[in-house]
Amino acid sequence: MSDEEGLDVLVVGGGVTGAGIVLDAVTRGLRTGIVEMQDWAAGTSSWSSKLVHGGLRYLLNLDFSLVAEGLRERGLLLTKTAPHLVKAQPFLWPLKMPVIERAYSAVGVGMYDVMGVVGMKGAAVPLQRHYTRRGALRLFPDIREDALVGGIRFYDARVDDARLVMTLVRTAQSYGALAASRTELVDLTKDTTGRVVGAEVVDLETRQRHRIKARHVINATGVWTEQTEALGGTEGGLRVLASKGIHIVVPKDRIKGSTGIFLRTEKSVLFIIPWPEYWIIGTTDTPWEQDRLNPVATAEDVDYLLDHANAVLRSNLAREDIIGVYAGLRPLLQPGTKDGSAASTKVSRDHTVVDPVPGLTVISGGKLTSYRLMAEHAVDHALGKDRARQTPSVTPDTPLVGAPGLAAATRQAPRIAKKYGWDMARMRHLLDRYGSDLPALLALVDGDPALGRPLAAAPTYLGAEVAMAVSHEGALHLEDILLRRIRLFFEAKDRGLAALPEIAAIAGPLLGWDEATTRRETEAYTSRAEAEAAALAETTDAAAAAARRRAEDLVPLEPLAT
Repeated sequence: MSDEEGLDVLVVGGGVTGAGIVLDAVTRGLRTGIVEMQDWAAGTSSWSSKLVHGGLRYLLNLDFSLVAEGLRERGLLLTKTAPHLVKAQPFLWPLKMPVIERAYSAVGVGMYDVMGVVGMKGAAVPLQRHYTRRGALRLFPDIREDALVGGIRFYDARVDDARLVMTLVRTAQSYGALAASRTELVDLTKDTTGRVVGAEVVDLETRQRHRIKARHVINATGVWTEQTEALGGTEGGLRVLASKGIHIVVPKDRIKGSTGIFLRTEKSVLFIIPWPEYWIIGTTDTPWEQDRLNPVATAEDVDYLLDHANAVLRSNLAREDIIGVYAGLRPLLQPGTKDGSAASTKVSRDHTVVDPVPGLTVISGGKLTSYRLMAEHAVDHALGKDRARQTPSVTPDTPLVGAPGLAAATRQAPRIAKKYGWDMARMRHLLDRYGSDLPALLALVDGDPALGRPLAAAPTYLGAEVAMAVSHEGALHLEDILLRRIRLFFEAKDRGLAALPEIAAIAGPLLGWDEATTRRETEAYTSRAEAEAAALAETTDAAAAAARRRAEDLVPLEPLAT
């Protein structure tokens, strides 16, 4: 990126918005690069509810355009751009009033279905279906009988959010984009007219400083928007509120149901979402005023989710049932006032694009589902109307790595399973993660058959998936693997500590680690896992953040520029 030719577009921020922007820009034929201070998706984009949806609750606020765009994007992901990663997911909406609630809920879900069909010129998911109490209980046996008089089943979709981001970056690279994680923006460079013409960045692995020339810089840094846009030397730009959302994870056998659950709460909504190995329950929505690099869940957050889930479930979930907890921050645009006093749940999640100074484009807001449309808007804005019209976005028709030839790859599953001694459940797991890119993983196993065996302490995953995380997916540290590639950080009660030696033994040689480096990496991840556990014992954000720092001996990280 730092050669004399420079870039047409430099994207700052490696979450789903930034990853979408780099793919949009490079597929328009622009020389494009992206830098991310942490690992890909390390901020908001790896700690979401993992849903791809139009936002049924936004219909209640009459945000029709926001819902319509989300449903169009959901349809594209399900049918064209990422069908291996994004899967249709049924939900049950329990009804408590037999006539009135069923009527207005049916109208709302009906509009949701119609908008989805119109947006895709056909149904990407099945349409709503109504159930009596008895029918709803057959669908979800663990729901309390007194919690409903009937229900409506509707469909949305789910996705491994971090894997989506990483796959976007890989797809962009396949078209020639340049990508560097663990690279921090420390300054924006300007010409004599005050136009931004590039950036100063620091490689946090080597501490080397680099200057990158760029005709356009696009800031997609989420909850860090204000800090990064300030490097442009202006007080203009967007103001962003950080809102914390947490989720808990419980074993699959702890709840009996064949759909997810969608509930409205006094603050937001509650989702109970089934995955093959577990259930994810969330979310909360509370202001966060601590270190933005390290949001943490509190005991109070966990109790809130348990209380609301138990209000409708007969499972009677307890803290002892929880195998994982994770917290993330949502970047929400503040309204016109600048004092930050507005409640985060009342802030629109629609996105905004601005140019606080010439040469710098800033985008924030929105939601995971609409990342592609946000990216298109950001690049259009940076290029200007005339050039954007000459080179329009092609991402609606650009499948991600693993999507082309998915049907043919799926047909090969029985043959592959027989050759490598895997069952069809293993093949479904691999196809849902790698799609038609599975031959890359098989090549690793062919080179070292031991990689074809499950991890002893985490048998859901093969050793080859650890190797793939390093060789193809950009992992540089153990935390990159366990938090965002093989997600034992929240999928295992010990946060993956039992599997750590085996994972380090596979990743270390690929990354050139010596014994001392492997030990430091192991100690660093262990410390992080213990720090998260320490935070969970506290009831307030401030106390939890302090407990996390003490346990990890962590000083809050600040940008190098300060």
